[in-house]
Amino acid sequence: MLASVLVALVALTHVYFLVLEMVMWDRPFGRRVFGTTPEFAAASKALAANQGLYNGFLAAGLVWGLMLGAAGRPVQLFFLGCVIVAGVFGALTVSRKILWVQALPAVLAVAAVLGA
Repeated sequence: MLASVLVALVALTHVYFLVLEMVMWDRPFGRRVFGTTPEFAAASKALAANQGLYNGFLAAGLVWGLMLGAAGRPVQLFFLGCVIVAGVFGALTVSRKILWVQALPAVLAVAAVLGA
C-alpha cells in the first residue's frame, strides 16, 4: 500500500510539472515558481512545453505500472529510475533543489516498491 501511494505521489508531482511547464510557464505563477522574467519565459516557452511533455510521459508510465498491480513493479521501477536520473541531472545542471523535489521522492518510492 505504501509503495503504491509513493508511486502515485511521484506520478502526481510529474503531472504538476507538466502543467507548470506546458500551461503555466509564461504566466505569473509559472514565472514565480521558476524565477524567470517575462522575456525569458516567452523565449523559452517551446522548450519548457517539450520538457513538460516528457514529465507527462513519466507520469503516464508510473500510472501504467500502478494499473498493472503487482505485475507492474518492473514498470514502476523503470519509470522511477528515469525520474531519479532526470532529478540527478537536473540537480547537477540547473538547481540542487531538483534533487530533493524530484529524485528523493522517487528513491523513497523505489525503496518501498522493492520492499513490497
